[in-house]
Amino acid sequence: MAGVSLKCGDCGVLLRSVEEAQEHAELTSHSNFAESTEAVLNLVCSSCGKPCRSKTESDLHTKRTGHTEFVDKTSEATKLISLEVPKVAAAEGEGEVGACMSQSEEMIVPEVDKKLLEELEAMGFPTARATRALHYSGNASLEAAINWVVEHENDADIDQMPMVPANTKVEAPKPSLTPEQVKGKQQELRERARKKKEEEEKRMEREREKERIRVGKELLEAKRIEEENERKRILALRKAEKEEEKRAREKIRQKLEEDKAERRRRLGLPPEEPSAPKPSAPVVEEKKSILPVRPATKVEQMRECLRSLKQNHKDDDVRVKKAFQTLLTYIGNVARNPDEEKFRKIRLTNPSFQERVGALKGGIEFLELCGFEKIEGGEFVFLPREKVDIAVLHSAGSELDSAIKNPFFGVL
Repeated sequence: MAGVSLKCGDCGVLLRSVEEAQEHAELTSHSNFAESTEAVLNLVCSSCGKPCRSKTESDLHTKRTGHTEFVDKTSEATKLISLEVPKVAAAEGEGEVGACMSQSEEMIVPEVDKKLLEELEAMGFPTARATRALHYSGNASLEAAINWVVEHENDADIDQMPMVPANTKVEAPKPSLTPEQVKGKQQELRERARKKKEEEEKRMEREREKERIRVGKELLEAKRIEEENERKRILALRKAEKEEEKRAREKIRQKLEEDKAERRRRLGLPPEEPSAPKPSAPVVEEKKSILPVRPATKVEQMRECLRSLKQNHKDDDVRVKKAFQTLLTYIGNVARNPDEEKFRKIRLTNPSFQERVGALKGGIEFLELCGFEKIEGGEFVFLPREKVDIAVLHSAGSELDSAIKNPFFGVL
């Protein structure tokens, strides 16, 4: 049987003509060629029209594109090889392979994406290799072409310009996404960006809220410290005034002693012995006042009770203030609702009452001044309805309000 191809004895590739063998020899330096009765396959992809020279190429094309339908046109393109046909020179500068076709079919260079081709050439790839990579990767993308070059860099014909039949219709590469899919993808990206923006705004709002709480706490603490410092300053001022008064009294006493000693010296009397007992002052019989002594009023008793409560607990100003506010609440409830028994009866063993009022000396006494009486063995204090005196309650409220607002109450 006559030969239908030339087989390279060095790499085993099948070539259709002497021209292809000469080009292969120039590119690879292989020189061992022989006629073969094995025809070069011509498997044309039904989807994109890409020709494959071997089963290996068709398998790789299927793996890359998913196209599985191929038309075997090997018998149509197979002709007896002619060893007399001269080589057709390639056009200089363009890299285009001249026509050396069979009488029945003309082969041409496939059309590829010019922009992608220029990018590959700018990256240093030869025109033939870039064209082959774009053609066999389906003109999909620059990345796909580079991946094809990496996978086929050891192919013997990697730098040969690919050829396809002139009458083969090469379909344009299909877009990876349909317009509906692109629109859906854009909508998805916009939705994702919106959600991300909302999450970021919520996070920033939480951070701002934390900052507001922190600043509020700092302001409250600063206010508390300022009030505490002011209270200490007032106490220190009072103490300094007392010390100054004490020193002034001591100076006056010393002056009187000096004047006394000077008078004794002028009268010729001996100096007074410091250790000599001083004569006791004559007992003056207290004259009984003929004016009647006015008893303390209810309001004065309440004021003195509150002053005593604050003096007994002067080291805990916050607790004393809380006790005054609690007493004011009890008195206010009774004054506004005198007929409600629940406001006129207080359990002394209640933990809240004990913590706020009961544990402080003077708290229960103040309630008793307002008319409350201990009942049931001292477990409750109760204000009978007939003993509710609105005037007394108003007076008690005024004294409590003054004790709360006046920072000097009970200090002196």
